[in-house]
Amino acid sequence: MQLGLRIRELCETIGMTQGQLASSATVSQGYLSQLENGDVRNPSAAVLLRVASAMNVEADELFEAAGYPTVRAMRQLYDDFKAKIDPDLLRYLERLSHDKQRRLLFLLEGMENVMKIDSDEGASRDALNPPMEEAPAKKNAQVPALEVEVKTSS
Repeated sequence: MQLGLRIRELCETIGMTQGQLASSATVSQGYLSQLENGDVRNPSAAVLLRVASAMNVEADELFEAAGYPTVRAMRQLYDDFKAKIDPDLLRYLERLSHDKQRRLLFLLEGMENVMKIDSDEGASRDALNPPMEEAPAKKNAQVPALEVEVKTSS
């Protein structure tokens, strides 16, 4: 929901006029009107906090309506993500120190980047060079032994 619509909806619910809200939130009525009309793209956190406080609503209501990340929204994302992970893996990861968790994450991010690069390069490489057929393996083929010369002192 857009911020302006949410502010109007909340004002109607609590029976507060735009002028009353502007006065209580210490913002100009013109600025509040711009907020409600969607003319302000990135309102400051301070203004949103004052408006929320003046309406006695959680600040997250307005932050989320303005498109800002909130602890509540991030917690929901985390819970959704956590629900998709194998519980045994989660228990294992929870036993690791924070330092080991960070190193593991760094390693996984590196692997992800390498795999992405490989898949990007592989797609262009495959388009240019079709796979070669392998020669049929010879039955009872032996791997040649390495000859190593060992010098001894006399």
